[in-house]
Amino acid sequence: MHAADHLPGTETGLLLLCDHASAWVPDDIAMAEQLLSLHVGVDIGAGPLTHALSARLDAPAILGTVSRLVIDLHRQSDHPGLIPEVSDGHAIPANIGANRADRIARFHAPYHRAIRSQVRRNRPRLIVAIHSFTPRLETSDALRPWEAGILYGRDDRAARIAIDFLRAQGIPTGDQQPYSGRILNATLNRHAEGQGIASLSVEVRNDLIADPADVARWCAILADMIVAVRNGLALERLPAQ
Repeated sequence: MHAADHLPGTETGLLLLCDHASAWVPDDIAMAEQLLSLHVGVDIGAGPLTHALSARLDAPAILGTVSRLVIDLHRQSDHPGLIPEVSDGHAIPANIGANRADRIARFHAPYHRAIRSQVRRNRPRLIVAIHSFTPRLETSDALRPWEAGILYGRDDRAARIAIDFLRAQGIPTGDQQPYSGRILNATLNRHAEGQGIASLSVEVRNDLIADPADVARWCAILADMIVAVRNGLALERLPAQ
């Protein structure tokens, strides 16, 4: 099992990422099977959506290949939730006393090396991370009414264009929802914002991308959005006439 799946593409000015694409767990880690089909185990629909976007836009993509219950690739290596002992109310006994350094070396570090190498090789102008979110956390009664959310850190250039685009399509779109990219944006902070590259994270509600037809619908929406973002950023770079 490779630490990252690489999808090819000739449009190297764009890079797609999917931290939580996989529910795979290695044989030497005992994980409850029923958790792996839930949002705590994988971003439901995000992997297929990233594959579809990569094909439609002819853009390279890098996808994680291990469940977030083994190690969360979308966390800094010193984050307390990197290897969760509890996730949305579910106890994860296999992670109590886990060898942190070993899991980082096996899964986390190679994944981020793969992204770093791609960024250094092609210097994309835009990096887009694809995630999905659950309509309601199991530990909360609060419904999450958005169909999509756009997350970002300090650099909101790409996000502003994306939010305006989706809302203009009539899509209920959260700005820094269902959580703020100022609080959690680890992968993009490291590989995009930290390198001065425009970026955004897209969250799609997972009940809306649970089957191939829905993935195709959202692929069309998000592909148009990404093109609009890319074009908008290019206009910003043009010298004043």
